[in-house]
Amino acid sequence: METKERITPEPVTQEQRLSFLVEAFKADSNEYRDLPTPRDTAGRQRVLRSLMNVRMPGELPEAVLRVQDDYLQGHAREKGIVSPNDIPVIRDGLSIWQGDITRLSVDAVVNAANSQMLGCFVPMHTCIDNCIHTFAGIQLRAACFRQMEAMRRRYGPDYEQPTSVPMLTDAYNLPAKKVIHVVGPIVEKELTPALEQALSDCYTNTLDLCLQNGLRSVAFCCISTGVFRFPGRRAAEIAVNTVNEWMLKHPGAMDRVIFNVFRDEDKEYYEQELR
Repeated sequence: METKERITPEPVTQEQRLSFLVEAFKADSNEYRDLPTPRDTAGRQRVLRSLMNVRMPGELPEAVLRVQDDYLQGHAREKGIVSPNDIPVIRDGLSIWQGDITRLSVDAVVNAANSQMLGCFVPMHTCIDNCIHTFAGIQLRAACFRQMEAMRRRYGPDYEQPTSVPMLTDAYNLPAKKVIHVVGPIVEKELTPALEQALSDCYTNTLDLCLQNGLRSVAFCCISTGVFRFPGRRAAEIAVNTVNEWMLKHPGAMDRVIFNVFRDEDKEYYEQELR
């Protein structure tokens, strides 16, 4: 008697995809294989994000990746995708937008990375590095790992990404086309002219990379102002002045530069600089 191969139906709703992915990522992890699965949606979302956050770069079966991509793209649509056309121009192609940078359908979003360039491994952390890697999908960490491995082969096994030197990757399941990862300066004790120049270089070098790759719209996060402790008001002043100077030197090179902020005080700082 002929035996028919059993075919598991592909999940078609977001709830089905979420449940499928939780079990797939648990099965992929030796440490968390036996983690209890929450009954509620929010609980399963937290588990999935946490498992994605702690996972080292590596391959997954194509079937799992396909479901992950469908789930993350569906999640992006649920949050609402924001086009540059939805954001008013303040002047000279510059805009401020307060919200989740993973919603923006620009040519590139800028990620405030660390020198390892692999994203944030802290489960459910609210930093931009964690958010971008979570909603882009596991392909982003793998892409960063490949580039870092290539740099280690060239410069040695202890290579870390230098401050102010951007790295370009695809954005995978984000609405943006690309992600530009850049390590901002860390303020250990006091703010110095060297740290201010390093922050300015982050903006200049990122815009240079956009120019080299034909990227005409970019959303900058507030580089270095979180755990890197760069004062927000001074950071906004440097960001706006640096971008203005670059735009004057490269007329017509960018259609839109968006300063993406999350906190109310950062929004106020940028509004004051762009008056």
